[in-house]
Amino acid sequence: MQTSYDSDKRKILSAVSHGSIFFSALVLTAGIPIAIWFISDDPVVKDNAREALNFHLNVWIYGIIFGILTWILIGYVLLGILFLVQIIMPILAVIKILGDSDSVYRYPFIFRPL
Repeated sequence: MQTSYDSDKRKILSAVSHGSIFFSALVLTAGIPIAIWFISDDPVVKDNAREALNFHLNVWIYGIIFGILTWILIGYVLLGILFLVQIIMPILAVIKILGDSDSVYRYPFIFRPL
């Protein structure tokens, strides 16, 4: 038995999961994909929320590592690159999700602990 899911709801929840990184409060940025992941019963939305949460975790870990590397001055360049990636990648994810609501956006070059 195949269950159909609302395409518009799928688009909105997936886009909000990926776009949540643009909210300023640290807990809120990770809380939105976590809430969507646990509340939604749509497998595509759950996968997009999990992927967005993995991206958040990677950004935080890389930020800590690059912050430590500022002691040897290369960290400043890496933090600048991380800042650009943190802006560009979620925008690309939201654009892809809004174009094709049945797909899951996979961020490149991240590890996926969840």
